[in-house]
Amino acid sequence: MEQLNLLWSNTGLQQMVWGQGLMLIVGMLLVYLAIVKKFEPLLLLPIGFGAILANIPGAGIAEGNGILHIFYMVGIESGAFPLIIFMGVGALTDFGPLLANPKTLLLGAAAQFGIFATLLGAIGLTALGVFDFSLTDAAAIGIIGGADGPTSIYVASKLAPDLLGAIAVASYSYMALVPLIQPPIMRVLTTAKERQIKMVQLREVSQKEKIIFPIMLLILVALLLPDAAPLLGMFAFGNLMKESGVVDRLSDTTQNALINIVTIFLGLAVGSKLMADKFLQPETLGILLLGMVAFGIGTACGVLMAKIMNIFSKKNKINPLIGSAGVSAVPMAARVSNKVGLEANPHNFLLMHAMGPNVAGVIGSAIAAGIMIQFLS
Repeated sequence: MEQLNLLWSNTGLQQMVWGQGLMLIVGMLLVYLAIVKKFEPLLLLPIGFGAILANIPGAGIAEGNGILHIFYMVGIESGAFPLIIFMGVGALTDFGPLLANPKTLLLGAAAQFGIFATLLGAIGLTALGVFDFSLTDAAAIGIIGGADGPTSIYVASKLAPDLLGAIAVASYSYMALVPLIQPPIMRVLTTAKERQIKMVQLREVSQKEKIIFPIMLLILVALLLPDAAPLLGMFAFGNLMKESGVVDRLSDTTQNALINIVTIFLGLAVGSKLMADKFLQPETLGILLLGMVAFGIGTACGVLMAKIMNIFSKKNKINPLIGSAGVSAVPMAARVSNKVGLEANPHNFLLMHAMGPNVAGVIGSAIAAGIMIQFLS
């Protein structure tokens, strides 16, 4: 009998507290969304499974010498995983639409207002006693508005590691929900006539321009804002490998094998931070709500900037729908702009035009992250 009692006391069922049981359900929900609903499956699946592993009572997988904790220490606490993924994103990115229509850079910049508006909102709610966020916490939460998962994780690991799990889940969840969140905002802020605006054909961008641009971008931004150099540097290097045409093997590895391998470990490491004692806090709900606000403001600001630019433009009007692609969810946000445009006019193809602000949004979120880290870390 004594041995049976000892065996029972060592089981996970006996050691489980209600919070761990709830987080196991949350982990299974993320896995469900990834498999059945196909919401960002490349990351929600490993994050959800990591959450399940992290909340198995007595296993210690996400602490001490546990494998998930090692993944976290090696890849996220060091900042390596988000930077490697940014290199892969760079190798998958085409700067052509942005270079063909440089003024779309303003749309990507405008969409970053959501980041700073949410930072101020988090500080305000703390001052009112609703939540208890520090300035660094508020900055890390605000980055969710850029809809850029690797950047959100990178900033959270530097400024608010305790909030990493909630910030990562919010960021990738809202990226997955782009097709549901953005269209209503886009329709409210635009008229039927504006949604039907046809944009002129983009000019052809030479290979030389595509090679020079990432180098010049890195030099100009990094000299002014050194803390943005890690993210932008990896992004620019990945793109340079692709556009140079002389390292096809390296570019192919970066675009496929490397980014896929790191994505697996990144997702599991993020999932390890969804432990019940850290995730089930009032602040988590605040992060999810503020993240939604940040994303909505970013979308709206991009659309409104396009409308403002049209006031001062007598010809070659911009379809305001592409302004919503200024958030960094590449290429999903651009596809949503194109889809809503086609609903208004079946012959209006906006995808390539929307890729300009979409790529600009990636650059903008990296710059915003650099500003936060430089002034708050």
